[in-house]
Amino acid sequence: MEKMDLVIASSSITEAGIGCWDLDSGAEQLRYKSSASTQHGLTCVGQRFIASAQLREPSATSGSVLYWSWSKPQAAVKSFPSEPIKPFVSNSVGTYVVGGGQSGDIYLWEVESGRLIKKWHAHYRAVTCLVFSKDDSLLISGSEDGCVRVWSLIMVCNDYESQRASHLYEYSLTEHTLRVTDIVIGHGGYNAIIISASEDRTCKVWSLSHGKLLRNIVFPSVIDAIVLDPGENVFYAGSRDGNIYIAALNAESSSSSSYGKHILSSLYDHSKAVTCLAYSIEGNLLLSGSEDGMVRIWDPRTLNIVRMFKHGKGPVNNILVVRRPNHLTLGAFSNSHASSRRQCSLLPPPLEKYVNMDEDANKTTVVRLATACNIPPDAPYYSSHIMDEHIKQVEQQGSSAANEMEVERLKLENRKTMHMVEQWKKMYDKVHEFCVNELLNGDEVGSTN
Repeated sequence: MEKMDLVIASSSITEAGIGCWDLDSGAEQLRYKSSASTQHGLTCVGQRFIASAQLREPSATSGSVLYWSWSKPQAAVKSFPSEPIKPFVSNSVGTYVVGGGQSGDIYLWEVESGRLIKKWHAHYRAVTCLVFSKDDSLLISGSEDGCVRVWSLIMVCNDYESQRASHLYEYSLTEHTLRVTDIVIGHGGYNAIIISASEDRTCKVWSLSHGKLLRNIVFPSVIDAIVLDPGENVFYAGSRDGNIYIAALNAESSSSSSYGKHILSSLYDHSKAVTCLAYSIEGNLLLSGSEDGMVRIWDPRTLNIVRMFKHGKGPVNNILVVRRPNHLTLGAFSNSHASSRRQCSLLPPPLEKYVNMDEDANKTTVVRLATACNIPPDAPYYSSHIMDEHIKQVEQQGSSAANEMEVERLKLENRKTMHMVEQWKKMYDKVHEFCVNELLNGDEVGSTN
């Protein structure tokens, strides 16, 4: 069976750009040129295209985000947000992209329209990393202020509730004393764990359901990158001393460990700092990138290197492992001009710079539209405000179909509301269950004493 994973790695040096390799064969697929990506600023949007926030001069007052199709080495779409964007991520299906600003603001865009849905002040200092929960309902952010915050997108995008609330975040985790460098979240929905790394040389394990610290692990060097083992028994931490430390989540290291409490062992081959990590679940492989310009592929079972990719002269600062799109085969990137033109035509418009305050705030949630005629087949989600525009066009043409479309829109809005209610009910049930367990545990302790 052919393996389908692709490795995408970026650099902070413009000349090095973004490289793309087949994970199984090691063959380089394409080199995306003229890109200087920010740390955590590289993402693959719904398997449709690659996007990256770009480094700017310190004096720059605006940022830039570039889109590349799978078929051409040149950037096809350029956006210029109102400030430099650092981390830049997409949700799993590619309907939203989110960017973290130098100011501490977070920006939420709708991909298909480029519309800036929401902007909010999230941190006192620059946002350094962003990650979605596995079900895309939560966003976790880290900052130069040392704070990790958990955001419910339902809450953030609900103007009525957000205006009444004293704060927008679900939790504000403030145990780190220095800049947050990376964040990962596990599986398990509301019962998942969050792991954060910081320049204070610690990685902290948090309970998402309780918003409490579960474990604090001190490392010999600053950790800039972390990734979870699929079984969530250990996590890997890439450090500035060139080591990749293996830390336990459910057990402690032996007393003879030279690394410290909870640290089991380490991998070492990079000559410079480890800047980014990724995991291929399909191949059960660990990937690491470094300031030495190399991407190394590790077998976690044997702790041996199985393959290396040379990115270029510049440092590697981001790694993604993505599933190869169905329409692409080996060599298709550079050989099919027709495919290139088709892919570029499917890319969405540039991202808006400012929120349009005239638009109805209730029309911000992405919904599924089964009969969308102008949407690419691999982008099944559509926004209700675009549907309204389509209705207006049909009405101007004197078609009776407009009434049917309006009914369909109302049905979709109703489904959206019901979905929000269900999400909140699940969250309430979890909190209620936890409170009951805490009371029962307290009674048991009291009776024992």
